Amino acid sequence: MSTPAPVAPPQKINLRRPDVMEAVQAQVLSHYRSEMIDRIRAKGHVLSADGLLTVKLAKEFGFCYGVERAIDLAYAARKVFPEPRKIYLLGEIIHNPEVNDQIRNMGITTISAKPTEEDIALLKAEDVVIIPAFGTEVATRKKLHEKGCELVDTTCGDVMSVWKRVRQYSKESVTSIIHGKAKHEETKATTSQATAYGTGHYLVVFNLDETDYVCNYILNGGNKGEFLEKLKGAYSPGFDPDIHLQAVGVANQTTMLRGETEEVQRRFRNAMEQKHGTEALPQHFRFFDTICGATQDRQDALQKLLREPMDLLLVIGGYNSSNTSHLAEMGESQLPTYFIKNAAMMSSDKLIRHYNQHVQEEVETENWLPSGKITVGVTAGASCPNNLIEDTIRRLFELRGVSVQELLTP
Repeated sequence: MSTPAPVAPPQKINLRRPDVMEAVQAQVLSHYRSEMIDRIRAKGHVLSADGLLTVKLAKEFGFCYGVERAIDLAYAARKVFPEPRKIYLLGEIIHNPEVNDQIRNMGITTISAKPTEEDIALLKAEDVVIIPAFGTEVATRKKLHEKGCELVDTTCGDVMSVWKRVRQYSKESVTSIIHGKAKHEETKATTSQATAYGTGHYLVVFNLDETDYVCNYILNGGNKGEFLEKLKGAYSPGFDPDIHLQAVGVANQTTMLRGETEEVQRRFRNAMEQKHGTEALPQHFRFFDTICGATQDRQDALQKLLREPMDLLLVIGGYNSSNTSHLAEMGESQLPTYFIKNAAMMSSDKLIRHYNQHVQEEVETENWLPSGKITVGVTAGASCPNNLIEDTIRRLFELRGVSVQELLTP
């Protein structure tokens, strides 16, 4: 029986043609832009109703370049490949429910971020598949290429920079230590890069406790079975801590807290230096700064905002957004902080529904908005559009009986 010839990948089509992008920009702006937010920026990021409420908006917030690019490309795909041409999206374009709903409303069908053989079998060679901003696993991309699908790749450039570093580790037989969330789409895509080339392995550490556990194993050894059980689901197939922790290179999910990633790097460096000596350190340890610039800008801006007197902080974004969750963590360490996905979560000045990361579910808090004159800080993750930030600020002033429009009238 003869082997069928492989399907040739379709010819690449330029989605970023001026005529396409002009129409796309108009559509994206109509869906996500906020003139009100632009005006608050122009007023020094502060909006105040004397004696009632002052809102302070962080200097950096909301959509980053990578997110804007991913959304633009998804909209462009629908324009260049109009219905009835089928377009599929692997998982979510970004971690924001309203944006993903808008994408679905354009007739783009969501399939699993890691499609099964059955999912792949349903696809046709003429179908279009959008790869989200987080990227996708090497094996998934290969299957889609073999199927002959037209790929619209919106993977963020910062994520691809991490992949390049991890591939280099792999070729040098260096184990990638990835600071991140093992189940996050971006981390899964990155770990697939670590095992696709060369003889590399990977290990994902989520926090400093796991970092210390691994560093202690490097220095003192331990129970291999216990190690593999404790970190189950966070390492490569065939990973052996007695073998594959001899040479390590640190990378990270791009949306983690910079300070924590730097501490992970420092602790691994110290462990390897203690184990192998200063002169031999370059053979056993590598590091490359792969924190996303936009993530860092938003963290820095919030850190600055938190130095100002405020009564509470609102953080707006998707609950599964890593960079947004870290903004909420930063706020929680200093003042009452409410992580909300949209303005509808503020039922009244007596009740707010918000996401509690510690129990990983939405909870209710009563009497959350203090009476009297208060100052509220507002920030949003890199996947949150300005229109949702506007809705939140409008709702805050509504709860105080104030019209935002009157405040912004010259």
